[in-house]
Amino acid sequence: MSSSSSEEPRNAKYAGVRRRKWGKWVSEIRVPGTQERLWLGSYTSPEGAAVAHDVASYCLRGPSCLDKLNFPSLLPPSARPGVSPRSAQRAASDAGMAVDARYIARRSDEEADRTSPGHRPEVGWECAQGNEASSGTRGGRGGGDGLSISVDDYL
Repeated sequence: MSSSSSEEPRNAKYAGVRRRKWGKWVSEIRVPGTQERLWLGSYTSPEGAAVAHDVASYCLRGPSCLDKLNFPSLLPPSARPGVSPRSAQRAASDAGMAVDARYIARRSDEEADRTSPGHRPEVGWECAQGNEASSGTRGGRGGGDGLSISVDDYL
């Protein structure tokens, strides 16, 4: 099959997120009360797509969906329930892109570290995620406690 990175599983277990054959992570959501799908975007990381889905879900469905979000602690204070689908799409895209920007910056920093003299190889994804790997929550809903991303910094 395709060559997938060792730090990302082929199928992330985040609600509203799927991976394209060529490696991009995408997110979409259904607008409540309609058959319409709302496209939330393509992302480099599954976490970016998951945060986009969370923001859109909260904006469209309100606080009743909090227990079904991937990363409820990452909802930005600017996410307001009861907005139009277009506004929810915009807020979700902004939040997902902010998480992706952080992911890309981290990857480029790691790559720069690898090429610098005296580089020590990292053990893997577990190092960046703290104790998440030992708790068995990687890729599951609600397993974002070890993820240190603040969407508010980018909104």
